[in-house]
Amino acid sequence: MVKRILKKITPRFLLSGYHWSWALFSALVYRFPSRRLTVIGVTGTNGKSTTTRLIAEILKEAGKKVAVASSIDFEILGETRKNKMKMTMPGRGYIQKFLREAVEKEVDVVVLEVTSEGVKQFRHKFIDFDVAVFTNLSPEHIESHGGFENYKRAKGRFFKAVSGVHVLNFDDEHFDYFSSFDAEKRYGYGFEKEPENCEVIIKGKKLISGPEGIEFEVDQELFKMSLLGKFNAYNGLAALAVADYLEVDRKTVKKALEKIVGIPGRMEKVIEEPFTVFIDYAFTPNALEKVYQDLYEKCDAKMIVVLGACGGGRDKWKRPVLGEIAAEYADTIIVTNEDPYDEDPEKIIEDVARGAGEKAVKVKDRREAIGKALRTAEKGDVVVVTGKGSESWMQLKNGKKIPWNERKVVEEELKKI
Repeated sequence: MVKRILKKITPRFLLSGYHWSWALFSALVYRFPSRRLTVIGVTGTNGKSTTTRLIAEILKEAGKKVAVASSIDFEILGETRKNKMKMTMPGRGYIQKFLREAVEKEVDVVVLEVTSEGVKQFRHKFIDFDVAVFTNLSPEHIESHGGFENYKRAKGRFFKAVSGVHVLNFDDEHFDYFSSFDAEKRYGYGFEKEPENCEVIIKGKKLISGPEGIEFEVDQELFKMSLLGKFNAYNGLAALAVADYLEVDRKTVKKALEKIVGIPGRMEKVIEEPFTVFIDYAFTPNALEKVYQDLYEKCDAKMIVVLGACGGGRDKWKRPVLGEIAAEYADTIIVTNEDPYDEDPEKIIEDVARGAGEKAVKVKDRREAIGKALRTAEKGDVVVVTGKGSESWMQLKNGKKIPWNERKVVEEELKKI
């Protein structure tokens, strides 16, 4: 509470000065470790964690020593610790320490998720990024940035800061903006268009999305992934583009992509029989719609969804929008608690339910909501639980948090039936 009040009353230039100074101090303390590493930054509204992981697995397959920092975990040479911060891009001191640890363990390449909030607070400063990857852009963090254009510009500042290689999704409607920044070389990837302002084009063709995964062709070579959802094909193309830049041969890329069986909390299939249950981190309208749309196309019976929305004043505008999207695809919508922070969870639930309309069933307790969804489901149905993914905590008021494991809760509730 005190922190929020201080943020409101402190002039913006003083806050910016504080964040910038802390970034410089952290880099000085840890002796600018990124200068001795190849650093790849992945940003965008959706797909950052998956793309980061795909890049890392390809580089490992190529024999590189790799470190990864994402919303899921922190990994150095295979040693992993879960990200329990509720912060995709960690603070300046933490990230510089992580990079120094990577240097000391003789890592070759570090892959980092980069967020708009991180850029806003100069967490990317004094990190020598060699590659900047853009996945996609849609409205998010509107209140925090004071509008979508400010949010977009925050992402843009990251690309402006990276003078090396830019890897860009040319099918995204904001491609022209991100391709306007100076770069030594631009790699464009996608399935639909073919821009002129990229030196290298990674064009995917013959995309097929099925219940066992996806496949697509690049330069007449077939790539298969067990990840579900057409959107993951874009993440695969982005990773392939980075691999091309780092001179990893296509056979190695293909082998690595085929080995990846899933990303925790990202379109993760938890139960297969008597009905199918997926958990997914999706909490933005764009991501949620892609998840629902993909599963709806494969669903021969009913779709039952469990969803909520984050509190703490975050993007209140999208709560009824999430409900509306769910109503378009689902037969039953169970609206529940997610991470209320200091807001009234019942008010958040009501906001989401308003958009969902008559299909909405309000259940405050998230475990009970998941149990109800499973009891509602029949053989052949699809249950989708979104918003938490692989997160370890549920955030309550006054900084209180309780342990949470979405997959475990689903499995435990199924046993009760």
